[in-house]
Amino acid sequence: MERLPDGARVEPGPGGLERLALSTDTGEAHVFLHGAHVAHFQPRGERPVLWVSGASRYESGKPIRGGVPVCFPWFGPKAGAPEAPMHGFARIRPWSVRSVAREEGGRLRAVLELDSDDATRASFPHDLRVSLEVLVGRSLALALTVRNTGPSPFTFEAALHSYFAVSDVRRCRITGLEGAGFVDKTAAGARRPGEPSPIVVAAETDRVYPGTESAVVIEDAGWARRIAVAKSGSRTTVVWNPWVAKAKAMPDFGDDEWSGMVCVETANAMDDAVALVPGASATMTVAIEVLPP
Repeated sequence: MERLPDGARVEPGPGGLERLALSTDTGEAHVFLHGAHVAHFQPRGERPVLWVSGASRYESGKPIRGGVPVCFPWFGPKAGAPEAPMHGFARIRPWSVRSVAREEGGRLRAVLELDSDDATRASFPHDLRVSLEVLVGRSLALALTVRNTGPSPFTFEAALHSYFAVSDVRRCRITGLEGAGFVDKTAAGARRPGEPSPIVVAAETDRVYPGTESAVVIEDAGWARRIAVAKSGSRTTVVWNPWVAKAKAMPDFGDDEWSGMVCVETANAMDDAVALVPGASATMTVAIEVLPP
């Protein structure tokens, strides 16, 4: 890798895991090479936008709890292989930094890559390259690209599993999914019809909205801000909060932290899994921006 531009540096993070620190006049972010994991984003003069658990592990081979994990090549448990890592291997593998550049206007653009190897092919027997482009300024833009570099087609699921920091999830409204049907994973995957009103989290919530391409906005009255989540190349949106009992059951999630976060995930999962022929690629993007109330 060539010399990094001003405002970019590789430094040790928690647990000694290396991270790429990106700082601009309008915002900053931290991207761990472990999993290409964006664990911090903060526009200048604003509160942090992403949530990370104080109980998160920072260990090789373990996922970081919070930020934006990269889920690939499956979402949730792997079908027929309960021993496989939850949400795939991408978030627990080391990635390489391909490039970092300063854009016109002062934003920083970083690209990280993950190539298939013997370890990945043991659970997903295909040749591939995955890249994550991170663009940091007052907003945060991410682009996840999967390329089939092998001789046979394959189908994959993926998600940018974004955890957002909120004042109190019970006082927030999530708009943009009105009328969209969803799979309720708290009810054994029951299919639910769309609801006419914005989402208000009042219990454990784990909803997969298939076939939706709409932008979503988290309205946070307590912190007098809105977080806009716009996407492309994605037909699945996931909304998740573990609530009380599930938070207590997770060793890397503080017992009382559930009220300060909500996940709104950009994904292609379940009905929306992506098929790639040899030589083809697919890109999924998300743009995250803080807006006034």
